[in-house]
Amino acid sequence: MSVANAARTPPEAWDAIVVQVLKENQVKLITYVPDKVLAPLIKRLHADDYFTVICPAREEEAVGIVTGAYMAGLRGIVLMQTSGFATLPNVLASLAVPCQIPLLMMISERGALGDFQLGQAIVCRTMRPVLATLGIEHYAITRTEDVEFIVDRMIKQAFATQAPAAIILSPLLTNTKKK
Repeated sequence: MSVANAARTPPEAWDAIVVQVLKENQVKLITYVPDKVLAPLIKRLHADDYFTVICPAREEEAVGIVTGAYMAGLRGIVLMQTSGFATLPNVLASLAVPCQIPLLMMISERGALGDFQLGQAIVCRTMRPVLATLGIEHYAITRTEDVEFIVDRMIKQAFATQAPAAIILSPLLTNTKKK
């Protein structure tokens, strides 16, 4: 290894970037249902006293907590995986969208790129069409170098337009398996 390569700092992990961007945008409340892909992010959030982190039993409860907090002046986000998103169309269509709640969602995309779980694959195929049908802005992050820009802009857009927004974490970003 050359001296130049030895001195080079490793790229920052996607989850560390997300934590920083949430802070910069004053998103203090974190709700989540446990997920293996989101585990590094959830661990960082629990370790940081800036955040209030709540783990409800279901994604619908997480949405209710974040929605109520928004009405009280606190910014929050719901972390979930694709299958958890499948439980949300009713609450999105009957609460977040018509009441113009800037509900932030971060969804780990499961069921794509060779995922062996049939249920995850089926639900994954429905996620984007549901988001589009409800008029919910959504964007998938595939590269670490795009995390800061996309997360920051999605948060800003949600609060500026008072509309829900979904940040999708592609397996291209979150896959940590080594060959």
